[in-house]
This record gives sequence, C-alpha cells and structure tokens, in this order.
Amino acid sequence: MNWKTFKNKLLQYPELELQFQYAEGKLVDAAYHITEIKQAPITSVDCGGVLNNWTEIIVQLWVPDNGEQERSMKVSKALSIVNIVEKMMPLDPNGTVKIEFGNSEFDTRQMFPSEITINESNLTVDLRPDTVRCKAQERGGSCGTNDKGEECCTPVAEKPKIKLVNLATTVETCCTPGGGCC
Repeated sequence: MNWKTFKNKLLQYPELELQFQYAEGKLVDAAYHITEIKQAPITSVDCGGVLNNWTEIIVQLWVPDNGEQERSMKVSKALSIVNIVEKMMPLDPNGTVKIEFGNSEFDTRQMFPSEITINESNLTVDLRPDTVRCKAQERGGSCGTNDKGEECCTPVAEKPKIKLVNLATTVETCCTPGGGCC
C-alpha cells in the first residue's frame, strides 16, 4: 500500500479509533504512541546485477511500559502527527507504507498494512510481515539455475567484442605485393 492510499483512508474516518493488528487476534496496546514517521529512500543492486530504487514510509509505534489506556488514539490525532511531519518533510505519495512495531511478546519488525477495516468505532489496520523474495523471479527470470544451466545471480557478462572483416575483398588481392592496398 502506498502512502497516498494509506493517508486517504485515514482522512475518510477521522472520528474513529485507530488500531493496529500485528498478529491474528492481537492488537497493539491502546496506549501506543506514533513516535516517528521515517522516509527511507532505498537503492539496491539485486543478485542479477539490476539497480533498484524505491521509497518506504515507516510509521513507528511504541507502547510505554506504564501505558494504561482503554481506547486507542483517534484517527484525527494520528493525522495531526502526519501533518506535523509533512510540514517539515514532504512524504512521497508513492512510497511503500510500513508499520514498525514490537513489544515484549513480539520482536520489533516492519510490517505492511494489508487491509484496513471498519468495525464499530474502530479503524483497524491489519499488518502482515514482509517476505524475502528474488527480484529476478519478479522480472520473469528464475532463482537458482534454470534449464539452460544459467544462474540468476550471475551478473550479465560483458558481450564479447566482434572483429569486423571486410568480406568484399579477398585476402590475396589485399596487402600483397602488387595488390594495390598500399
């Protein structure tokens, strides 16, 4: 989900409470804070030697140890934090959204919002973990060795240089004594 889609969904429901589901049936504690919104431009070279660029917008959630709260923050409160951030740092509307969260039962990680649902007075963002994948496969290649014995992870070899030969003349008439080439 890109930032524009995510933010537009929030803008539609400012009066609802914003909840995040980090595992099946497990919600981030209602006392959470949005502690940071990061914009990370990523540049990488994959195993096939292809340069890749994209931007991630990372919303970091933190639950204080002594946090006791019955209700999660309103979407409008989250949007006020977004507005503060966007005044100082314009966020890429096409950036990929990730939510960063962890607690004592769940190691900190960045997850993707996979679905946003409305249930009574709550806007719930369902989070799913990122997966490792091979970009060569995404481009229609294979990961590992294909049927021709080629490796996806081998950068494309430099093309051999071809020596040009003038086929219009014969070797006997060119550059031989009396051949007229000198």
